[in-house]
Amino acid sequence: MAFFTHCYKNPCAEFQRSALGMRTWLHAGVAVLAWLVCASAGWAQNQVAMASFQTERNEDVYQISAQFDLELSNTVQEALLKGIPVYFVVDAKVYRDRWYWSDKLVAAAQRHIRISYQPLTRRWRMQVASQPIVQNGLGVSLMQTYESLEEVMVNLRRLNRWKFADAAQIETGAGHRLEFAFYLDLSQLPRPLQMGAAGQSEWELAVTKSIRLATEAAK
Repeated sequence: MAFFTHCYKNPCAEFQRSALGMRTWLHAGVAVLAWLVCASAGWAQNQVAMASFQTERNEDVYQISAQFDLELSNTVQEALLKGIPVYFVVDAKVYRDRWYWSDKLVAAAQRHIRISYQPLTRRWRMQVASQPIVQNGLGVSLMQTYESLEEVMVNLRRLNRWKFADAAQIETGAGHRLEFAFYLDLSQLPRPLQMGAAGQSEWELAVTKSIRLATEAAK
């Protein structure tokens, strides 16, 4: 009598291979899902980009005109609606080239912007000054009142012929570099909020630009 023994594959090994394949597929799926979630969260957060940027010499001053594509995250808007002011800074620095040493800072200017909401009157305020605006909003600044946040944003998104240097500070014919930045200033938030906002994408809003500055006088 002949006996035949069928050769079966090790079921444990097969299971392990199948489980490994399943885990690999799941890991890939989770990775893609995580990326989509993070990307969606990023799109929902603060967004800022430079839509246009131009410098010009107008008589005895240098000026910047710029337009920003700017949106605020829900977190920032909620803070505003709770009566917490939010601060923005426009910063410009001009460096003259020096081959023998580090470039020399020859001009610097800042524009400080304070946006606030008054829950009792349901009105928005924007204050603009060349120096940091104190917490109580007093000091030398230009203040405007608006009916809605969107009206505020229209003005926040544009910079119209802002003076950043005197012509006397810029040596004609020499090489100069302009370093520009526009950002939400966390350092002026209430201290508890500073600690909570640090490193959080909901509060990260900044755009920078570096260009060679033309020093010829306008014709």
